[in-house]
Amino acid sequence: MSSIPTHHLNLDQEFVAACLAISTQVRNPISPTDTFIPPTVFSFDRLPRSNYGQRIATDDVISTVTCLSDKYPNAYSDFYGSGTPCIFKSGPDWHVRKGPEAQGIEREARPVYRHAIGPTWLSIGKRIYHDLDSIGVKWTSINPLAYADAGEAKPFCSLILSIGVKPHSLLYDAAVAAAAIVKEILAEAGFPTIEVAFVESVVTRSVTAGPKLLSFDPLLDDIPDLRKPFTSALGLSIAPLKCPHFEGTAALYFGLGKDDKRTAILTCAHVARPTPVYTNTGMTRRNTSRAREEFIALGNMGYNNAVKSMMATIGHLLHSIKTSNNLLGRLGEPVEGENSKVTQRRKEHVELVAKATKKIEEVNALHDEVTKRHTTPDQRVIGFVLHSEKIEVSVEPHGFTKDWALIELYDEKIDWSTFKGNKVYIGGNLSDGDFGSTMFPQPIDQANYQYPQDGLLQAYGVVQDAEIRNPQHLDVHGEKCLLVVKNGLTTGTTVGRTNGLESFTRIYGDYGINDTSVEIAVLPYDKTHGKFSDAGDSGSIVLARDGRIVGIVTAGAGLTDGTDITYLTPYWWVEQQIKAKYPGCFLYDVVP
Repeated sequence: MSSIPTHHLNLDQEFVAACLAISTQVRNPISPTDTFIPPTVFSFDRLPRSNYGQRIATDDVISTVTCLSDKYPNAYSDFYGSGTPCIFKSGPDWHVRKGPEAQGIEREARPVYRHAIGPTWLSIGKRIYHDLDSIGVKWTSINPLAYADAGEAKPFCSLILSIGVKPHSLLYDAAVAAAAIVKEILAEAGFPTIEVAFVESVVTRSVTAGPKLLSFDPLLDDIPDLRKPFTSALGLSIAPLKCPHFEGTAALYFGLGKDDKRTAILTCAHVARPTPVYTNTGMTRRNTSRAREEFIALGNMGYNNAVKSMMATIGHLLHSIKTSNNLLGRLGEPVEGENSKVTQRRKEHVELVAKATKKIEEVNALHDEVTKRHTTPDQRVIGFVLHSEKIEVSVEPHGFTKDWALIELYDEKIDWSTFKGNKVYIGGNLSDGDFGSTMFPQPIDQANYQYPQDGLLQAYGVVQDAEIRNPQHLDVHGEKCLLVVKNGLTTGTTVGRTNGLESFTRIYGDYGINDTSVEIAVLPYDKTHGKFSDAGDSGSIVLARDGRIVGIVTAGAGLTDGTDITYLTPYWWVEQQIKAKYPGCFLYDVVP
């Protein structure tokens, strides 16, 4: 490849080479999902039990599950497109394309609302997981879902219990026996037609550790998507100074009292005090004599990804300059009487080179600032842990997970003159047109729709339990659902749909807890929009399309290297817990 002229940009040539190398590996440098994210390490028990509870030889299990389709022919077609292998599904076979070269039919999970099982689902679900426990099934999640072919309006399956199990932990025959037990419970409850599927899936909590945070004004900032990670905008990556590789996302800003000028951010307790660094005891800093557990903006992954995104952007721009310069060389110098199309095309590419050159200068200036003043974790300290709950599951009376913490901010670390408060940046992955057509797809909704000013969606109000179960939004197919959006460290701005029936989850051995919790599930919007969350998005606040607060991301389920279902704790319940501890606290005032 011929060299790209960069002498007029005043860029170090080694830096240019590094930018070009990164740009070849990153498709969209400002999209968090395309940056360099270290793989999360998961562990699971590779000595599963059969349906009678005896230990099964590990080698037998692994050799069997690697060929799931030997026992169950539809192992990879039932949930095609999600990467989720199915051990066994009861009931009639789902439709597939025929022929040796037939392509699989991509499936989409859809939420379930207003189903007859709703009023009794929690008691039925508890009976199901108790019976699964009694026969030694290492289940990880129980999700009541509908399924449709990707892009189709109506689900072909109105409700199926998708039961996740630890990979390599359940043989086909044991799955068949377990499904029969679940089906019997459903039949006794009056729902004999609901089918059951056992899939391989793990549940993991979504964690991946100076000067003021930068100001953020998408209206005036030339490169807002690259600047945002270093600002106080919600979706901020945060991590403990003591262990900056455990990262999560800031949820909401709170004032600690009308006469108390202090400000805190809400996040997950497992982000604030991750194990094995801290024991799961909870803590409250009540006096100044206790050592501060300091917190930073941008942990290791968040900082590295943000810097590499800048370098990748410069690399892509350099490539575009080269392409335009090559075309300008072919067009030649202006001559009198030349074809008007040649003149117009030359003007276009001269303008493209000028625009790309200006943007490179802007990105390079930001890169210089953050690599000089925000490089070390000590330079990115923004506050300390004020309170962190002891993580508990199945907390009565609702069975939710208690997993929240407040980080008190150092006043001098925030540029209060430009502080945006509780506004979630919905730009980046979605343009204003994309957000409108995705979240307000029906003409009746679009009549009064306005894109949030500067792409900042104000968080206000709370979506209550009744609306989560019986929402009134209309999706693209005209079906009622609750459409939601969030901005997190790892996946940036994403959209999804909440489920109207609760899920049950279990995480084995995490924090010394082997127990079950009730969660609200968020499903991906559709196949084209990708996953709703991933490791590192814990603490992200989930908003309805109008800005009302739905919940806080705590975990996700899927294969060990991905997430296809996100779990959140409803905010209406989290708020009750916070105000019980800090009666005077309130959501930070709306900022104009």
